[in-house]
Amino acid sequence: MTSAALRGRAWKLLEMVTTPLLPSDYLDLVSPLRAGADLRGRVEAVHRETGDAATVVIRPGRSWRGHTAGQYVRIGVDVDGRRLWRAYSLTSPTDRPDGRITITVKAVPDGKVSNHLVHRVAPGTLVRLDQPTGDFVLPRARPTKVLYLTAGSGITPVMGMLRDTEVDDAVMVHCAPRPQDVIFRDELRGLAAAGKLRLTEVHTDTAGRLDVARLGDLVPDWAERETWACGPAGLLDAVEEHWAGHGVRERLHTERFRPRVVAGADDDGGGGEVTFSTTGRTVAADGATPLLDVGEEAGVLMPSGCRMGICFGCVTPLRAGAVRDLRTGEITEAEPGVLIQTCVSAAAGPCDIER
Repeated sequence: MTSAALRGRAWKLLEMVTTPLLPSDYLDLVSPLRAGADLRGRVEAVHRETGDAATVVIRPGRSWRGHTAGQYVRIGVDVDGRRLWRAYSLTSPTDRPDGRITITVKAVPDGKVSNHLVHRVAPGTLVRLDQPTGDFVLPRARPTKVLYLTAGSGITPVMGMLRDTEVDDAVMVHCAPRPQDVIFRDELRGLAAAGKLRLTEVHTDTAGRLDVARLGDLVPDWAERETWACGPAGLLDAVEEHWAGHGVRERLHTERFRPRVVAGADDDGGGGEVTFSTTGRTVAADGATPLLDVGEEAGVLMPSGCRMGICFGCVTPLRAGAVRDLRTGEITEAEPGVLIQTCVSAAAGPCDIER
């Protein structure tokens, strides 16, 4: 008998002994980061960056395939007995010697996962991981002149780029309410002092919001630079309009943490009673909250991905009623075979979601 056949028989005997669990279930308890297991990571440290932001150091499992600077990773965290998934930019260089990865998280009001990761997660905690994804990355042929335009936690994917790749002529304009709110402040200022980055901080509590129309006062040659911009929707809307108006839209690369919401589509004029027919739960929802968030808040196991309407990981059948696409304002009514993206759809009256 071949060794493969012997291993197969041994595994079947183990399955008989461990029923109703599988041998792999016990292996997961002993070695959760092993090759072949569902991809997990172990939190090894949490480093405070600002009063409301922290860097989480994670040892990924052996199935981790590595990332490109600027990409993000989906992370599954158990919070109050529920597994919730969120996407965060990777802030570690691609060749970190110890093989660890980092995400840097800013706690947002009422953010279940962000507050848990910033204020409560402990070293040793196991989290679920997906493989990294995203195209907010530098090209293989590095541009000679780069502008990084960021605000708030929008600095996180750019920090991954700065730590990973040195550009000959790099300029950064970063916006934060106060100096102490600048994530990675000491490291950024160190890069500037070493001549590796020209840094301008805009402190909005005292200077007001960045007027993109006057960007030339800070960066006279902005139109000549390949630009990577990440931050709140208002900033990115203004940036995209400004670049398009000057005929250089192709030089702008943006990353949004939330989908662009069409004017008027995020008001409270819609809403209704949402039934999750598979689990038998019914809750009231407004016309502005994505059905994905509504379901998670109700304790319904909701599939999700990018939470931006890009990856279609949240697609779910709409059994009855109607929903509004928050990006376009378009109304979709239920009929046989209709699927909706719960991360960018809100209730437009009573509706029934097959979850």
